Amino acid sequence: MSILGTRVVRTEDPVFLTRGATYTDDLTDERLTGALHLTLVRSPLAHATITSIDPSGALESPGVVAVVTGADLDIAPALLFPGANKAMTRQFLATDRVRFVGEPVAAVLTEDYYQGEDAAELVDVEYEPLPAVIDPLAAARDETLLFPEAGTNTAAAYNHDEEPDPDWFAGCEVVVSQDLVNQRLAAAPLETRAASAFWEGDRVTIYLSNQNAQDGRDQIADWLGMDKEKVRVILPDVGGGFGAKIGSDPEFALVAWLARRQGRPVRWNESRSENMTGMVQGRAQRQTVTIGGTREGRITHYRLDVVQDLGAYPRLGTFLPMFTRMMAPGTYDIENVESRARTVVTNTTSVAAYRGAGRPEATAAIERAVDLFAAELGKDPAELRKLNVVAPEKFPFQTKGGVEYDSGEFAKAIDLALEKSGYQRLRAEQQARRERGDVRQLGIGVSSYVEITGGGAFAEDASVEVHADGSVTVLTGTSPHGQGHATAWAMLASDQLGVPLDKITVKHGDTDLVPRGGGTMGSRSLQTGGVAVHQASTELIEEAKQRAADLLEASVDDLELDPANAAITVKGVPGAKSVTLAELAGAEQLKVDTTWDGKKPTFPFGAHVCVVEVDTESGKVTVEKIFAVDDAGPILNPLLCDGQRHGGIAQGIAQALLEEVVYDEEGQPLTGTFADYGIPSAAELPSFDLIEMTTRTPVNPMGYKGIGEAGTIGSTPATQSAVIDALSHLGIRHIDMPLTPLRVWEAVHSASEGSK
Repeated sequence: MSILGTRVVRTEDPVFLTRGATYTDDLTDERLTGALHLTLVRSPLAHATITSIDPSGALESPGVVAVVTGADLDIAPALLFPGANKAMTRQFLATDRVRFVGEPVAAVLTEDYYQGEDAAELVDVEYEPLPAVIDPLAAARDETLLFPEAGTNTAAAYNHDEEPDPDWFAGCEVVVSQDLVNQRLAAAPLETRAASAFWEGDRVTIYLSNQNAQDGRDQIADWLGMDKEKVRVILPDVGGGFGAKIGSDPEFALVAWLARRQGRPVRWNESRSENMTGMVQGRAQRQTVTIGGTREGRITHYRLDVVQDLGAYPRLGTFLPMFTRMMAPGTYDIENVESRARTVVTNTTSVAAYRGAGRPEATAAIERAVDLFAAELGKDPAELRKLNVVAPEKFPFQTKGGVEYDSGEFAKAIDLALEKSGYQRLRAEQQARRERGDVRQLGIGVSSYVEITGGGAFAEDASVEVHADGSVTVLTGTSPHGQGHATAWAMLASDQLGVPLDKITVKHGDTDLVPRGGGTMGSRSLQTGGVAVHQASTELIEEAKQRAADLLEASVDDLELDPANAAITVKGVPGAKSVTLAELAGAEQLKVDTTWDGKKPTFPFGAHVCVVEVDTESGKVTVEKIFAVDDAGPILNPLLCDGQRHGGIAQGIAQALLEEVVYDEEGQPLTGTFADYGIPSAAELPSFDLIEMTTRTPVNPMGYKGIGEAGTIGSTPATQSAVIDALSHLGIRHIDMPLTPLRVWEAVHSASEGSK
């Protein structure tokens, strides 16, 4: 029986649960012996010119070896995202102007870690404050410019040149419009950013906490003006990423440069407060949705306008609206769809990917629009969705967002979620509470979603090698940070080779060992890296059969794998001669390198139903249940899949109800610690009802789609809708996220005042 599809316990976990992981700050590589410790002096102002930097006080502090400012660097300012306005570059240490609280202005190198913080406070930096612009809508007016030489705060625009046709909705019987906030979020990984670097001759090795070693290497090499062959990046265990650790940060290149300058290894590990202000953040979109259609409930027109807050320096956030626009129609068969986007810089931390990266923003927008449309018509929001989703017989389906959905049964997913939740019973209970005038009202939110996975990175490399002792090494270009690749990729190899899991080692995250790879992001790993491992294992068996043919004096076509013994034998001949893979490997290296290229993305989908109770006197929301259909094709390991869904749902609920990065009018972060930033614990979350559904994709031979971000995409709009649904009888149609007790109470209070 195949191991695929079974609940194999993670092989990674015994080490994590006993010895503990080895993160970048834990490394004991002897080549890091005598390393200096980097502490960054960071700007306390969001927008200011630098008038002077005096390091003399710090240089006299115990343990200080050097203080480096931007004037000492020979690294050119970098455009951190190639498609952005070319004037919007960032210095590796600011010399003339700072643009967000936390921007590095000097580097302090000390013998011991604890000496750095005290010394950094003795670097005297004088600033001349400038007006700060925090609101992206205000930034779009260009009244305060972050980069005067650019002449604008707009970094990039998509279909934004022409004003929309005011008569576009003229033929619709019903039109609803709403401004939305998809708020800024902090990734808040358990492990903050970290880097350690040492030089051997003209070659540098850098340990990083990162999601993709190969991209990290290429970016660092480019910033330092080096050939990428002279840069080696190694990823130890990585304590979470959520998209914020894609690629490299300028600090990583700075660590390498300082190590070369000082002739000694350098280590850097940021504090939690630094991470909350310095690490890229997510979401941060202002949206306007307009939806129109017939009184019977058919949606015929949808328009989405996006203003993307990029923070001070354009990063991957510059591209996120492209994903939002691409997925704008969601699961719906809408004949007329328009979308525009503008990306602007503000005096805040830069924005990049966060779990889902542009796709949750698209789903949140269309799902809010559909709810508003249903409310305007007085129709059940679940039934309205089923009326408008793409029918299964239309797949592959070319959307008005410009992509081709591979496969899906959207209405079936909604029906499954409704059935498992007892939707009609919940509606009856809701009505009874309203009639009684209960303080605790019931809300039911429904979401239907589709996402793109593997987008933009369809190919992945893998190699599989059998050794003379029968063990197997798998090399992969994907880099796990909690996903369980060591278990999953071993399962794929074991299934093909007949080698037990405990004899298979999966290696990744070292650019010398694996020079090419796409890393782990965008829910791409299984459908690219996993399929590549499967393909390599299959090709290895074919190679083994070719070699075994002469030894067994048989035709290749008459040979097969005996999985019980990991051996090649003659088909249908009991007791026939055989040769093990290990024996073949002992005679000559038995290794296959391969590349899998699916050439296109896949489109997982699903439906969520969220049930909440809202205390109308206090505004407190309690999530009672969430029912999730997340269809990602066949499941390789249900245990790993469920873990991904659990984490995604938790983050989706957190965005809907709690999490938000907040700045005051001067750009000072008000949520710079975990005491201020609302991350939920298990106590704030319900049990999750995970509902199975499988729809294969034709894009790869395994039928796999991605699962890593699905829970986040479906749960956020379902939770937001549930809270608003609980209050809809009061005339409340919309509340922006996060739906905190104060925000909910204010909505209830305003509704009651308005009814008097």
